[in-house]
Amino acid sequence: MTKYLFLFIFTFVSVLLFFSCDRKVEKVFLEKITPIPAEYDDATVARLPNQGNKRSACKSKMNYVPDPEHLDHTPVKTVRVNFHIMRNAQGGGNFPDKNQGRVYVKKILQSTNQKLQQNAKMFLPLKNEIPNLPMCYQFELTPDASIPNDDGIYFHDDDELYHMTNYGANSNIYTQDVYKEYGIQKDSVMNIFMMGYHADSVASKTYKMSSNGVAFGKWTKVASWYYFMDATKWKTGEEIPFIDHWNSQRLLNHELGHCLGLRHSWGKNDGCDDTPAHSNCWNYTKNGSDCDSLVSNNIMDYNAHAGAWTPCQIATVHYNLSNKRYRVRSLLKRTWCQYDSSKTIRIKKGEDIDWNSAKDLEGDIIVEDGGSLTIRCRISIPPGGKIVVKSQAKLTLIGATLENDCGKTWKGIEVWGANKKRGEVVMINDAKITEAENPIEISLE
Repeated sequence: MTKYLFLFIFTFVSVLLFFSCDRKVEKVFLEKITPIPAEYDDATVARLPNQGNKRSACKSKMNYVPDPEHLDHTPVKTVRVNFHIMRNAQGGGNFPDKNQGRVYVKKILQSTNQKLQQNAKMFLPLKNEIPNLPMCYQFELTPDASIPNDDGIYFHDDDELYHMTNYGANSNIYTQDVYKEYGIQKDSVMNIFMMGYHADSVASKTYKMSSNGVAFGKWTKVASWYYFMDATKWKTGEEIPFIDHWNSQRLLNHELGHCLGLRHSWGKNDGCDDTPAHSNCWNYTKNGSDCDSLVSNNIMDYNAHAGAWTPCQIATVHYNLSNKRYRVRSLLKRTWCQYDSSKTIRIKKGEDIDWNSAKDLEGDIIVEDGGSLTIRCRISIPPGGKIVVKSQAKLTLIGATLENDCGKTWKGIEVWGANKKRGEVVMINDAKITEAENPIEISLE
């Protein structure tokens, strides 16, 4: 009898263990079984290291500087652009050859993005240690899907609106008529108007031609690349390189910098401590002035070497583009609305990561065993994305808002448990989880 009883107990326990190790993941709402620890009251939160309340953290632009050691934590922002080549009524005065104009525009955009990728080290102050960090934003030519065979490059022949004139009787540099008349996809694409010179200006021997531009927030005018390009006597064939497109990109990056919230940096009121005041020399000279050596290469100065952005300037751009109320955010390619598993962010063992800036993510967040992530601001998770907190990991939400900024849903936070251990999720200071299918769940193995 004892023998059979032993065999019965052994068999029952073995079957129970078998199904316990091989069963499906059980999920229950975390809120129902693990309340927020009482010790995390407001007074305790105020004493947490590197705390900063939501207002000071999320609205401090320097928190938006891309971390070179974790570049995946700052997804690349893509600003959609199109180009309008303005010509006179006869199709002249500005790229009469449409093929030449199209090739030139693509070269300009290519070199504009290349300068962003390179981001040169600052010339000033002399012997400075200002790091040249990755930019993490770019521009993309964007056709109008409603126009058959559209390529995002447009030609407009108009005697009244083809020119941009800075001074004199025909001055129109600050007028917006050309945008009102010819702007395309104004709500979703940055419109760039390539203007020509007025015929009377070109005819005058005393008129000083210059390549200049003006920014209007969600669009810009630039003039007059064609005249400078044409003077180089190159042609559109691939065997001869474009000579002037590097000068054109310098102006384009400068004007688009204004659209993204940057100001001229040679003074003391641009809001960035790492852009020093200087004499704004165009280039080096040998006349005994400051221009012998104190020449800037910052993109927001007027200089022949423009190709440098400081950490503060980069942070300013990302701060603005992460702000739902900023004018240019609507012009961004909404990459965060398409789930991409390759863009998953992993917080690794031994890492204690603190996010003090808003982010628009494109994949999952996985906090690995031994890792810790603190979020204090708005984070958009892509449709179908999720946050995984493994059994020996921690996620702390301090005044944060987890959402989907696409009008869709995301899966929510999944907390893993194994070997009597379970990942920890702490929500304090009115942290919110919205648009989630299952806000917080626990998965038991």
